[in-house]
Amino acid sequence: MAMAPTVKVVLGSIAFAVFWVLAVFPSVPFLPVGRTAGSLLGAMLMVVFQVLTPDQAFAAIDLPILGLLFGTMVVSVYLERADMFKYLGKLLSWKSKGARDLLCRISVISAISSALFTNDTSCVVLTEFILKITRQHNLPPHPFLLALASSANIGSSATPIGNPQNLVIAVQSKIAFGSFVFGILPAMLVGVVVNTLILMCMYWKLLSSAQKDEEDATAEVVADGDVSSHRFSPATMSHLTSLNSQEWNSRLESVNMQSSPHINGQVNHVETLRNRINSTENETHSDSSGVYESARNSSASKEITNEASSQKRDETVSSRRIESMDRLGDLSSMQLSSGDFATKWKRVLWKSCVYVVTTGMLIAFFLGLNMSWTALTAALALVVLDFKDAQPCLEKVSYSLLIFFCGMFITVDGFNKTGIPSALWDFMEPYARIDHTAGIVILALVILVLSNLASNVPTVLLLGGRVAVSAAAISAADEKKAWLILAWVSTVAGNLSLLGSAANLIVCEQAHRAPHFGYNLSFWKHLKFGVPSTIIITSIGLTLIR
Repeated sequence: MAMAPTVKVVLGSIAFAVFWVLAVFPSVPFLPVGRTAGSLLGAMLMVVFQVLTPDQAFAAIDLPILGLLFGTMVVSVYLERADMFKYLGKLLSWKSKGARDLLCRISVISAISSALFTNDTSCVVLTEFILKITRQHNLPPHPFLLALASSANIGSSATPIGNPQNLVIAVQSKIAFGSFVFGILPAMLVGVVVNTLILMCMYWKLLSSAQKDEEDATAEVVADGDVSSHRFSPATMSHLTSLNSQEWNSRLESVNMQSSPHINGQVNHVETLRNRINSTENETHSDSSGVYESARNSSASKEITNEASSQKRDETVSSRRIESMDRLGDLSSMQLSSGDFATKWKRVLWKSCVYVVTTGMLIAFFLGLNMSWTALTAALALVVLDFKDAQPCLEKVSYSLLIFFCGMFITVDGFNKTGIPSALWDFMEPYARIDHTAGIVILALVILVLSNLASNVPTVLLLGGRVAVSAAAISAADEKKAWLILAWVSTVAGNLSLLGSAANLIVCEQAHRAPHFGYNLSFWKHLKFGVPSTIIITSIGLTLIR
């Protein structure tokens, strides 16, 4: 493609530079408007500077990608409501065997959930779970947060719905869902294992000392538990009369709380009965002592006998009323328990429907159906099955991300029309051909650098078509391989630095803002791990992609 006129090249570059600065550094002091507004600003400047016409700008928006992104986000919202991520969080601590075992679990669960529900969603939901678990077990959070973010990025590379750049690649390349998965899955599996081993090696001493501290703390907790259970054993409670009165009071209170409306007339006697029971007990104690002292007086014995018999009758009446109240309480509790049982099974049925619809969506992807319409159909099916106003769920969709994509599509298309990306690719293409090893290495380095400078989605939009055309000139198999290499490298490149991927930033922000468990994951801590991990895993993956 020939270079555009100089004025258009300069103005288009300015518009793209504005977009890039605000996308990579959304809180710059001179214009802290954020990524979404920065994307729209770049798109608007492309039209104002006449790099694109308004019709060309609207045509640059890729509706299939937006539809697929919206559908998967809605499905993720309903999966969260169905406690899917809560169950994933419980898997992290279920029968855990120490710090290293927890690190492995986080890596595996993060990778799998990211492949199925996008890496951003997994990081948003699992970050606070991980902080709670590490605080409870007195573990240092940063190795586990690094495991979450890096494994989420690696795992998301395996499917077209794992991250936004894969969505773009899947739609533009028209590679079938199953073919995409089986092409990258071996590299993803090996990458997660190697990434976990790198974390283990880097933080072995820290994890070992933390595990030792955890075992000591667990032993102390067990000892304290034994003491407390012995201290509150039933054998230490000797006052049987007061215990019985407490049981009566608790029974009366339970009847009062659990009774249904149609027995309210009986419940009104509860306070009266309690007062009579307490007064009866007091009178019994006082009168029993009075009986022994007045035994000498024969004239008072008759009165005492009469009082004792009347008290006995009162106790009999009270006990009968309490028995009737117990029966009524049992009846009302049975009615409430049957209502709870029905509500519980409705909830279980609804959860099952959510999981079935999600599984059906994944099966449809594997069968090669249109991914955008499949995701939208699954989302609307869940809305209908919920049988409620969908507004609360739809409000959880990240519309700012959809708007960001719209602005990015326009901005990148305008930058492409300046001719600068084509000129740069024409210079690099002879050295970046994928029919030999050196070409693959150079192509991977270009993608790696651009993904960290311009972010991975713009990199895919800028390079995707050009890399595919160059590879298609060799063979159709090489064209598919070129798309998969682009997906793999642009995704794993996100692990290089904290700014390399949105998932990293999400983990960092969520950890910093978490109530009671806040932790600051610094840029240098991430870079220290990210550079060797990214280089090693990218290299290994390139040898496994087919």
